[in-house]
Amino acid sequence: MIFFILKRLGGMCVTMFFVSIMVFAIMELPPGDYAERYAFKKMATGGQQITETDLVNIRARFGLDQPAPVRYAKWIGGIVTRFDFGQSFAFETTVNKVIGQRLGLTLALLFATLFLTYLIAIPIGIYAAVRRQSIADYGLSIFSYLGLALPNFMLALVMLYVGVRYFETSVGGLFSPEYEKAAWSFGRAGDLLKHLLIPAIVLAWSATAFQLQTVRATMSDELNKLSVTAARARGLPEWRLLLKYPARLAINPVVSTMGFDVNRIFSELPVVALVLALPELGELLLKSFIDLDMYVAGAILLMLTFCIVFMNFIGDLLLAVLDPRIKLGG
Repeated sequence: MIFFILKRLGGMCVTMFFVSIMVFAIMELPPGDYAERYAFKKMATGGQQITETDLVNIRARFGLDQPAPVRYAKWIGGIVTRFDFGQSFAFETTVNKVIGQRLGLTLALLFATLFLTYLIAIPIGIYAAVRRQSIADYGLSIFSYLGLALPNFMLALVMLYVGVRYFETSVGGLFSPEYEKAAWSFGRAGDLLKHLLIPAIVLAWSATAFQLQTVRATMSDELNKLSVTAARARGLPEWRLLLKYPARLAINPVVSTMGFDVNRIFSELPVVALVLALPELGELLLKSFIDLDMYVAGAILLMLTFCIVFMNFIGDLLLAVLDPRIKLGG
């Protein structure tokens, strides 16, 4: 197991190295650089005339006059050695400070969504497979088809309307007004958890529907295996039989697609965040690309990609624990 973990960790490091190169290449793709955008803002707001010498000085000030390989080496070196993502040009402070709170809130929303997705999909999918062709099974199938068909932002709009129209309360944001600017405390953490529920339900809508169908189909297949029939013939209690054999293997596809669920959530989050006024990284990523504040954009892309790669790593470990058929040396 130790060798298996080290091998997967090595693969994750190699993956992140190539991802960092791709992210830096994406950072370099937009035409121009921040010096030109900075000069344009000065001309538009203050009416200042910017000369070519001024542009050269601005590039030297922000380190944009150095070759791309040198800037990449400094950028990735700071991340690896000091967890320093560099300076934000537009905010004139460190990238760590710019994305710090939003990153924490985005990750809290991500893990709340994943927890809710698996908490609902796994047990209900197993129940639907065991009670196949029952009223409950048909009802859950209809629910899952609706989850796959209806976009998340539509559910967000419906919940926003219902909250305002019938309950006279807003479901937007992640904090109540009194905790918006307050320091962290147990009260603020509790308020965050309370406000995480609605966006987590919205984001988990399609993921739960997909994983519910996956667990139901896999569980139905496992129930017909000879190993289950043999265990039942030995007189093993039904609930213990289900948990030990088919249910344990039925969640393998769920575990192996954790990274895809994270990617799906990140893809849907910007639109849902716009509807529910959530302070997440999607809006900041778009703004940083528009402003050519490339170290902020690169840090966000690198962080989100790391979350996907890390969840794939966790999925590999869980598969090795859940399924004895997996060879750890492979």
